[in-house]
Amino acid sequence: MAGTLKTYVLGTMFYRYISENLTNYINAGEQEAGNPDFDYAKMLDSDAEEAREGLVEEKGFFIPPSELFCNVNSRADNDENLNETLESVFNHIESSAKGSSSESSFAGLFDDFDVNSNKLGSTVAKRNDRLAKLLHGVADMNLGDVKDHDIDAFGDAYEYLMTMYASGAGKSGGEFFTPADVSELLTRLGTVGKTEINKVYDPACGSGSLLLKAEKGSWQRCCPQWLLWSGNQYHNLQPLPYQYVFA
Repeated sequence: MAGTLKTYVLGTMFYRYISENLTNYINAGEQEAGNPDFDYAKMLDSDAEEAREGLVEEKGFFIPPSELFCNVNSRADNDENLNETLESVFNHIESSAKGSSSESSFAGLFDDFDVNSNKLGSTVAKRNDRLAKLLHGVADMNLGDVKDHDIDAFGDAYEYLMTMYASGAGKSGGEFFTPADVSELLTRLGTVGKTEINKVYDPACGSGSLLLKAEKGSWQRCCPQWLLWSGNQYHNLQPLPYQYVFA
């Protein structure tokens, strides 16, 4: 059950993150253009559609206002079909990237988030009740506003939850999660005597703990203008590549 809980909590956190990231990006652009009271979350979907193509090109995905985390969460208690709503939202997010350079990154992104699983409840009503509580719980997490600070609160929360899961899962937890202190040590050792690094590769990246520490930690001081981050993880004996390029 712990593994299932991890999937739902982290999936919901990611949904909140990309929703707020997109909203802040759009709002910032409008505010710079002289529209200080603009709020993308309050737009009509029909009006927002005009910017879909440009946003997919710039951000790699698109979420209409009605499907943003904040709006789905606000309607959750009164949505008798919340499971179907979330399934539709996740499918729309994934499909929004089709045909773009980010298509491979979003393909199957929410596949493990099974809104109809009996593990959420034996009936649709029970599953929806738990999904609503999950949305509310993640919404109540004090992660701040990404536009107000440089602290990666979402990344820190993700890392904390993964650490708690790994410690509670026993030996199996270590199969996919490298403890933060070990990741930090490896990043420091990896830069000894180096003045420049242009590639970071983890052949068994799992949850990405090592790559996350490398990006946030000491390797930043010797990075050029661009850096290739690459990792592979096997799921059901199938290789899952992760590759990041920072300009």
